Amino acid sequence: MSFALLPLLCLVMTGTAFLSGIFGMAGGLVLIGVLLALMPLPEAMALHAVTQMASNGWRGFLWRKHILWRPLVAVGGGFGLALLGWSLVGWVPDKPLALLALGITPFLVKLMPARLAPDPHSPVQGLAYGACAMSLMLLTGVSGPLIDRFFLGGGLERRQIVATKAAGQILGHGLKLLYFSGLAEQAAGLDPVLAAAGVLCSMLGTTLARRILEAMTDSQYRRWTDRLIGLVSGYYVLYGSTLILLPP
Repeated sequence: MSFALLPLLCLVMTGTAFLSGIFGMAGGLVLIGVLLALMPLPEAMALHAVTQMASNGWRGFLWRKHILWRPLVAVGGGFGLALLGWSLVGWVPDKPLALLALGITPFLVKLMPARLAPDPHSPVQGLAYGACAMSLMLLTGVSGPLIDRFFLGGGLERRQIVATKAAGQILGHGLKLLYFSGLAEQAAGLDPVLAAAGVLCSMLGTTLARRILEAMTDSQYRRWTDRLIGLVSGYYVLYGSTLILLPP
């Protein structure tokens, strides 16, 4: 990849970390789309994992007092089960399928019947959502919308949602990095300059977002999160469908 694109990538990584720092999501959706457009899928997944681990790690540290550990352990168990299953398969999807799945999944989660409403206090649901989220992460690079729906279902305060999800995403993206760097046949090594830039930009964007999250109310947080999910996911459905129907 040309280093002429490094300033652009730094701007994108800082901006998406800022967005995720406010809502705990959406930034990763935007970032993976940009990376998929600029580099091969395995390399994009690996760089995305590094930047998201830095962004979520720093966000988890900033909001560490608000982390809920029981839901985190349940979701982490689901992550591990899914990783084990996918490691046996070792499948890497093509770019159009990854984009299409990325866009469709948040809409499917929102259409779930009321009797299946997510409850972050349920260990069984935590395992199930964790397994589904890890599968989605290995398929598309992100699982933020699914995990966010899970935590939004329990009446939690916005900082608890952002902090607990950030802690979970550190583990999820770490496992994704392991999968695409060591287990998938098509994995490519990361350029250390790009990786370092991703870490620094992610921490900067997350830090800048803290005051805005503090100033928001829970109702504002939930309303704008829904809007962002719909907007970004709709774009990826259109983009992925175009690549399938009209391949380059």
